[in-house]
Amino acid sequence: MTADAVPIPNQPPLRDAELAEHLAILVAGSPRLMQVLTTVRALDLPDWRLFSGAIYQTVWNALTERDADYGIKDYDIGYFDPDTGWDTEDRVIKRAAAAFDPVLAAKVEVRNQARVHLWFEQKFAEPYPPLSCTDDALLRFVCPAFAVGVRLEEDDALTVSAPFGLGDLFTMRLRRNPARAISDEAFRRVTASAEARWPELEIVG
Repeated sequence: MTADAVPIPNQPPLRDAELAEHLAILVAGSPRLMQVLTTVRALDLPDWRLFSGAIYQTVWNALTERDADYGIKDYDIGYFDPDTGWDTEDRVIKRAAAAFDPVLAAKVEVRNQARVHLWFEQKFAEPYPPLSCTDDALLRFVCPAFAVGVRLEEDDALTVSAPFGLGDLFTMRLRRNPARAISDEAFRRVTASAEARWPELEIVG
């Protein structure tokens, strides 16, 4: 199976297992994503994932026949360390930055998901209960289509975590996360930013 086989909107839906296979093909076919994944794997961070824009935007670019790196502003890496001290996380951030060339280092953001609840509410005025693992963070994303993470395993397999499934991602549909309360203003702001770059998106709600 090749990246050309990726389904386009309005085709009959595929099962999540098939979509996960498509996703892995697309990620493996992106030199930049693989560079990020390979570099982060070498850092040996606990319970890590690459998630957010770099993943779903790569899929949208394939679906709309854009360049693989179009519109990707950053690469979000989450990991989970029960040590929630800022100094501990800062050491990881600096170690990760040193592992990349300066241009890419400026786009890679590494954050300890065990610490997010300590600063999220103050920054975004929204409660954020503590997480128990990195994959739990995916449950808090604004839209199900955003809630996808991947990891490059030691055997070079790409594992996918998508708690809401992959249907919204591959049909380019943005709807509210049913597990999170979000204001109309916040939803419009996030979806408008995505729609400006991918006008093919379907915005629901």
